Amino acid sequence: MLPLVDRYLLSEVGKALLAILITLMLIVTSMLFLRTLEEVSLGALNADLVLRFLGLQLVRDTSTLLPPSFFLAALGGLGRLARDSELVALNACGIGPRRLYRALFLLALPVALVTGLFALILQPWASAGIAEIRLAQKDQATQVAGLQAGRFYVEDDGQSIIYVGSITKEKRLERVFLLSRQGKKTQLVVSDTGSHRVEQTTGDHLVTLNDGHRFDGNAGEGDYMIGEFREYLLRIDGQGPEPTGIKKNSTVPSRVLLASPDPAAQGELQHRIAAPLAIFTLLLVAVPLIAISPRQKTTGRLVLAFLAYFTFFNLQQLAETWLENGTTPLWLTSFWYQLLVVALVYLVMLPETLWYRGLRERLRHRVPAAA
Repeated sequence: MLPLVDRYLLSEVGKALLAILITLMLIVTSMLFLRTLEEVSLGALNADLVLRFLGLQLVRDTSTLLPPSFFLAALGGLGRLARDSELVALNACGIGPRRLYRALFLLALPVALVTGLFALILQPWASAGIAEIRLAQKDQATQVAGLQAGRFYVEDDGQSIIYVGSITKEKRLERVFLLSRQGKKTQLVVSDTGSHRVEQTTGDHLVTLNDGHRFDGNAGEGDYMIGEFREYLLRIDGQGPEPTGIKKNSTVPSRVLLASPDPAAQGELQHRIAAPLAIFTLLLVAVPLIAISPRQKTTGRLVLAFLAYFTFFNLQQLAETWLENGTTPLWLTSFWYQLLVVALVYLVMLPETLWYRGLRERLRHRVPAAA
């Protein structure tokens, strides 16, 4: 059974962590949901896959939300205790920073384990699922050069007009209308049905129309031609060869990255490890940023906490980029920024420590004695 003080500290910080995490999850979920609906409206995602796609995105991003949530919860929970003079009372009873570290470590350990589970196992699984969905959507007729059923699309400053009436579940196109102007010549193609596929070598969209009519020329002129066709092939320029598989490091399992000597793979692996490791690093930073007494100035500590938070995550991106590009050697890893942030925070807070004040007083008394 944990002591009463430890249970109380865990309760205060735990409640703050739960509230902050739920708030951040709701914000991220709403943003991802709106972005997913936008992809559906543009025809880049099937409406039947919305919930699965949204769920995979949430699983992928959870590991990035836990470290900042824990840091804010530690600051918020301990800050409330300091504001109500409870930390002063605990300190008077002999419960100082070491006891705070011990209590918060008991909360940080399970949070770090959950973060590691998401970062090392579930995140690559979710990223692979997202990549598979996007890759599968490229082969569907809902992405005929970015077209959506029931809308007119004008390209080349009005020289080309394309319309697809509907797209069936079997990926068949219905009621297709194509108008092309080349100089003074106009070409109109109308078809009841059609199909679409992507050419793997070039990435071009190949639209095959069936049982339609073709009209060449301008109405009223002598060279106007009307013809029927059983099959009409239309090529629409794509964006290069289509990917044949998933090759991003974010989708590779962690055990595979561990055996790879590639700096990019090691950078991705260390990016995943950094998430649970950040829980303990931010714990070391959070405790000295709390003003124990309500009479102590809190503005400077809040500014320092703000700077430490953004410096931490900005340096993380910089360190991982340097490792992937070969700027820093592999033996240095990309975790040096965590030690740097901890050292900077403790260096700035050094004048506030009792040890430093006692040392300054002893030096002050020695100087007159020596004189």
